[in-house]
Amino acid sequence: MFARLQDVAALLGRLAVAIVFLAHGLQKWDSGVSATASGFESMGIPLPTVAAVFTILVEVVGSIAFILGLALPLVGLGYAVVGIGATLGVHLDAGLTGQGGYELVLVLAGAGLALGFNGGRISLDHLLFWSKRKHRVGNAEAQPA
Repeated sequence: MFARLQDVAALLGRLAVAIVFLAHGLQKWDSGVSATASGFESMGIPLPTVAAVFTILVEVVGSIAFILGLALPLVGLGYAVVGIGATLGVHLDAGLTGQGGYELVLVLAGAGLALGFNGGRISLDHLLFWSKRKHRVGNAEAQPA
């Protein structure tokens, strides 16, 4: 019973984190890569076009995958990279709390990273990879040598 609650909690956490990243990604998507890159360039972010494409991909495509529970570790790492970039490039000077602070970015990046490696069994990753691996390992142990 407790394991099921953990899986539901992980799913709810993934949904919450992904929805926030998706909302920000859709804003960038609507603005377009050029406008996002221009904004990044004005903030002094290096390789602004590459950063814009990467950020939009992580926040839009990655968030959809995160909701589905697909490629969780990869998306979690992507969230951490985007969060570090946002912290260093945009929010650091404002401090941890207050207007423009990096507290939300820090929490989202950390939660995304943690859930990427602990996304629970209600995920496509678990269905496609872990349950099959567990079945193979179980069969190998059951057969006598």
